[in-house]
Amino acid sequence: MAQLMGMTRRRVLGAAAALILALAGGGPALAQDKASAQDKAPITVFAAASLTDSLQAAGKAYTARAGVPVRFSFASSAVIAHQLESGARADLFISADTAWMDYVQTRGLIQPQSRHDLLRGRLALVAPRASRVRLSIAPRFALAQALGPRGRLAVGDPDYVPAGRYARAALEKLGVWQSVADRLARADNVRVALAFVSRGEAPLGIVYETDARIDPGVRVVGLFPENSHPPIVYPAAVTRNAGAGGRGFHAFLRGAQGQAIFRRYGFRSGGG
Repeated sequence: MAQLMGMTRRRVLGAAAALILALAGGGPALAQDKASAQDKAPITVFAAASLTDSLQAAGKAYTARAGVPVRFSFASSAVIAHQLESGARADLFISADTAWMDYVQTRGLIQPQSRHDLLRGRLALVAPRASRVRLSIAPRFALAQALGPRGRLAVGDPDYVPAGRYARAALEKLGVWQSVADRLARADNVRVALAFVSRGEAPLGIVYETDARIDPGVRVVGLFPENSHPPIVYPAAVTRNAGAGGRGFHAFLRGAQGQAIFRRYGFRSGGG
């Protein structure tokens, strides 16, 4: 009888201990459930507006594979960099140039070891689909004349939008910047510049080649020589407080399936 009472006592104490651990959140099963929930938590990505279509496609593919939803905030690289600086929560940051990635890195907002060049692109001169403008992009080409007497050149604002910075560099190198510097339709991001041209509000615009490919309202007049401006590079990095899901999506974008999606939209591998 004493032995039976001892066994019963041990069972009761063991059950009580297990209950206390469970209530305290320390049980191994509960800890595993929490880890699993964190792995499936939605991923938030801050990215340059020019990546809208390609990243949304990549996000759907990743969700289908991993079962993790991906949410995006698209804007000019400058805008989303400042959002990160102001405390906005994100798992991954993808900029349209190295300058804004440098900006967030120097402020300790990303994990530096995760930074790499994800993609590369080309710069294009575009016109409305129905336009008959023909130009050969070369030193001192007749850009101002092609705008007509009142037309403006649609570009991302060169003061802070990467596409605008690339455009200004190319036009300076080709010797035509001064002829159009006061005739710009400055846009908050490259997709807005594209819309100006697509809607016929500007006779010409400078955007990324990949943007021109997704808008049936424009046609490519010509591509700028790659040596006329700094390389168009899209660096990506995991943010300082990224969760496991953010690191997983980051790896997916660098992998074969992610890169294949980007190629479909006209991007090239960043080599990083």
